[in-house]
Amino acid sequence: VGLWTRLQDFQAGELARLIEQRRAVRIHVMRGTIHLLNAREALALRGLLAPMLERMLGGTFGRHLRGLDVEELLGAARAHLKGGPLTRVQLRSALAAQWPERDADSLSYAVVLLLPLVQAPPRGVWGATGPVTWVTAEAWLKRRMPAALTAAKIVQRYLAAYGPATVADIQAWSGLTRLREVVERLRPRLLVFADEAGRELFDLPNAPRPDPETHAPSRFLPEYDNVLLSHADRSRINPEGHAIPLPPGNGATRGTVLIDGAFRATWRVVRERDAARLHVEPLTRITRAQAAEVRAEGRRLLAFVAPAASAYHVSLTAPPRSAR
Repeated sequence: VGLWTRLQDFQAGELARLIEQRRAVRIHVMRGTIHLLNAREALALRGLLAPMLERMLGGTFGRHLRGLDVEELLGAARAHLKGGPLTRVQLRSALAAQWPERDADSLSYAVVLLLPLVQAPPRGVWGATGPVTWVTAEAWLKRRMPAALTAAKIVQRYLAAYGPATVADIQAWSGLTRLREVVERLRPRLLVFADEAGRELFDLPNAPRPDPETHAPSRFLPEYDNVLLSHADRSRINPEGHAIPLPPGNGATRGTVLIDGAFRATWRVVRERDAARLHVEPLTRITRAQAAEVRAEGRRLLAFVAPAASAYHVSLTAPPRSAR
């Protein structure tokens, strides 16, 4: 859905082929979360972010591993994964058998963070089901770890996607720290603006900067979409400060809706026999014109997510009383 809402004429089968052909992979990168990347640069980006992922091993999991030879642990994990992709439970059990005195969850968590692992298909393949399995990126992609991407390159790519932005915004998105000195080196090649609070905003010289009055059409995003999390000051896209819907674990069931460029509704699809119904729940008051636009875009979404349905229905609930 995240690609469908961004790309004209996107077909889910195209992405499925890229994943199955090992040209796109799902891997832990920015902020320690799973992202879908092109295989050409997945390992190079993973190399840049490795120190950040190592720092994430602190806290409870890190305390459980004090005194453990981490290289021995990673070597054992590689040996287990040589036989093919393993689920987290399978990897956990194999490691626990070697280190029975250690916390098994901490062992598997350390491996997933410290080893460049990718999720093997069918994970990420539209319409396919199956457990999440992991395999080393080097084995899956049949290539060695290349030189890491530079922080300057990542800063420039972030600005291409999300600028104008502050240094804090870039750090919040990437999980990297101490990027001020990187941005300062790039300053001669960037444009610099100021927001209402006087903070410096950096952007690429040739990046598009639409007129402030440009209409932002309604857009349906998947749960926990990157655009909601990619700024230190999230009020730019979430001005009312609504909670981003993500239950603990893998239970996210609601997507988000941008109305006039801001997060102002959630959505979910319910199957009703042969029909599909899209439930949209506004979090604030919206105009009739905005509601009509949401319904029209919602029907397009249903045609994408439920192409075999015999009928489509879009329903909008009333906003909470506090928002009326």
